[in-house]
Amino acid sequence: MIILPAIDLFEGKVVRLARGDYSQMTVYSDDPVAVACRLKENGAIAAHIVDLEGARDGTPANFDIIKRIISESGLKIEVGGGIRTADVIEQYMYAGAYRIILGTVAVSEPGFLREMVLSYGSAIAVSVDIRDGLAAIKGWTEVSSRDALDFCRLVEDLGVQTLICTDISKDGLLGGANLDLYHTLRKKMSISLIASGGISSLTEIAALSALGMDGAIIGKALYTGGVKLEEAIAVARRKDQEERRVKDRRVRERRSDK
Repeated sequence: MIILPAIDLFEGKVVRLARGDYSQMTVYSDDPVAVACRLKENGAIAAHIVDLEGARDGTPANFDIIKRIISESGLKIEVGGGIRTADVIEQYMYAGAYRIILGTVAVSEPGFLREMVLSYGSAIAVSVDIRDGLAAIKGWTEVSSRDALDFCRLVEDLGVQTLICTDISKDGLLGGANLDLYHTLRKKMSISLIASGGISSLTEIAALSALGMDGAIIGKALYTGGVKLEEAIAVARRKDQEERRVKDRRVRERRSDK
């Protein structure tokens, strides 16, 4: 399981929201590029960036800063927030983004999502942000009428290979991840799943890895010091190694029974 540190951007600053509420915003740094470079120094290989202004307003307001992070940090960058047109997707791909995350437009225009998957394949991911069982849109400021789990199934049917799932009620509160939600998703879906929202301890990281999640996005816990990046990466790597050993043992046991 890969650990993806979160860098949420608003007016060029690194911030965190509580439950997606723009009125509950904490600023952690005025220098997002320096933050990204420190993450790289501490062992990160990738990062999850969201342009919060873009998510709310539908325009890539922090594009220039994200472009600098991509070019200067050495990290693989997946980016989302306000990406709702083919032109913006192309701009981010040209800038060197590793993966493009679609949210609002994926909910409102599944035909467009399908076109982008056909054009860019695994470079297109979808973020489903869940509030009260429904998919939220426009930077979490609105809730659609679409059932979140039904939407996840649709995303998989459209050929999307990576789904990022956030329980908004948990995000930015350090209250713990919604493990039941991820357990349900893992049972119902075969695509790559990335957990986000409320992850606040090494125990949760180990539990998510044990559930078979492919990635975990950690935000506020890193900025407050509740979770150290190096330790989170080590836990995720150790669980992966344990799972591989278990699988190898089962393969050997099946062979010996023949």
